[in-house]
Amino acid sequence: MELSALSIALRGMAAYRPLMDTPVLSGMSRLLRFLSAGAGESALDAYTQVFHALREKEFQGLGDWLWEVLRYEESPYGLLCARGGADPALENAARREVETLLLLSRTDCDRYIDAMKPLLPAEFAPVLAGLPRWRAAAPFGFEELTEFYRRNGCGGFARCRAFVWEQGELIPVEDPDCPRPEELLGYELQRGRVEANTRAMLEGHRVNNVLLFGDGGTGKSAAVKSMLCVPGFEELRLVEVQKSGLAQMPRLIRALAGRKQKFILFIDDLAFDQDDSTYSVMKTILEGGLERRPANVAVYATSNRRHLVRQTFSDRAGDEVDAFETISEKTALAERFGLRIPYLTMNKRDYLALVDHLAGRAGVELEREELHAQAMAWELRHAGRTPRTAQQFIASLTLDGQG
Repeated sequence: MELSALSIALRGMAAYRPLMDTPVLSGMSRLLRFLSAGAGESALDAYTQVFHALREKEFQGLGDWLWEVLRYEESPYGLLCARGGADPALENAARREVETLLLLSRTDCDRYIDAMKPLLPAEFAPVLAGLPRWRAAAPFGFEELTEFYRRNGCGGFARCRAFVWEQGELIPVEDPDCPRPEELLGYELQRGRVEANTRAMLEGHRVNNVLLFGDGGTGKSAAVKSMLCVPGFEELRLVEVQKSGLAQMPRLIRALAGRKQKFILFIDDLAFDQDDSTYSVMKTILEGGLERRPANVAVYATSNRRHLVRQTFSDRAGDEVDAFETISEKTALAERFGLRIPYLTMNKRDYLALVDHLAGRAGVELEREELHAQAMAWELRHAGRTPRTAQQFIASLTLDGQG
């Protein structure tokens, strides 16, 4: 295709219109327009802008950059494919535009440089001869792109599996701290219930919101995060929501509705003071609002408190006529979680069995009786018989050179 025809085709971008505002494609559009207009110096400026924009994002060629942005920037066609919908006008526009972009990607840089030569004075010859090139290739086609959308969706949820909801914005987490299920210690029954609920959501069923409550260090948060590592859970996405972001959660839930992926909205260490304004927001999110929670979204929370609301003696001795009713209303929030899973301190037998397992894995060579005596002494000085306490105990032995 002639360069002038490529320039005209880019002017007709509609399905992928936002891409024309990126430094790469806006630079390419300017380059082609300036070449058509005979503006050599402006074309040279546009060419160098494109090269800089590609290398700034560490791409070797225009086709590599396009494969990245077409998959991981949201687009009407990508969302249509993810939903399994049909829109012939949109599909035809997307096909035409992707084919234009592929032609652009395969155009060798020498064509642009040769087109600039007669438009510039002779003193520009050394500059043109030394211009860097980007790779002319396209590693994909329209069918491959469409299939990617159908399998993975598009945008940030196709790229990443973990996010933080912060100040009304989804921040992707490129390398989430998610343990594999086999790395977790104890509490198999509790993790099994979390996994079964999650699996049902991935199968398209409407599931319960989940509250994991109990002693600190028992692995409640790790159990939720480990869901990202369960085989077959590739469509699962985990969004960590800070307590300060609860008021904006309804907007987040609306944005997730209807997407291909399934979402756990994860609230860690959830607890409320008696006058906490976000308490009523959480009640509405869990149950009681006019909007129905989408089937692809579930709320998973952890707490060291069974009833989530901190209660003081002054609450019981207040001046309300029916103090019991007030206290019951405050503690009823936990009951809005359809699945409530207790994580209690381990018994002595299970705790010592876990110590033996960790000691063997760490190469600790103490006699079993001495190991158990030290483990129990350590537990008395620390936070109870939990996996965290056991791990810290074994780590202390390793540091002390007893391993």
